[in-house]
Amino acid sequence: GGTRAVLVAVQAHIISHLLFTRETECTHLERLCRVGRREQGQALATALAETLWAAGGGGRAVVCLVTAPVTMRPHEGCRANSFTERIQLFEFSEKAAAQEFISDHINCFRGEGSHGVILFLYSLLFSRTLER
Repeated sequence: GGTRAVLVAVQAHIISHLLFTRETECTHLERLCRVGRREQGQALATALAETLWAAGGGGRAVVCLVTAPVTMRPHEGCRANSFTERIQLFEFSEKAAAQEFISDHINCFRGEGSHGVILFLYSLLFSRTLER
């Protein structure tokens, strides 16, 4: 339940990338033991971008980030929650551009108190589109 399903899917992509995709001369087990913080961020960015790209049907990816607090009145019948109102969408038509953007903003997804899982879930929904 909860966020575990999303986290497990991302972790599977990260492990796959670290073991089989990245270029290194180490054996498979050594690859995992020698992963630094920077490389962890790159693996996370790659996993997020690949998942969003797949959700977008191989033609697009949407990344959601939280912007600075804004003061706005909610629409009638809606209640403000001070999170959803601050989400900004960034759409990409190239996987490499999406991955680079995510890499540049990786702390938005992994920093403490960053709401990374919910941002990724929103990104998945917008990449896939509500119609699909």
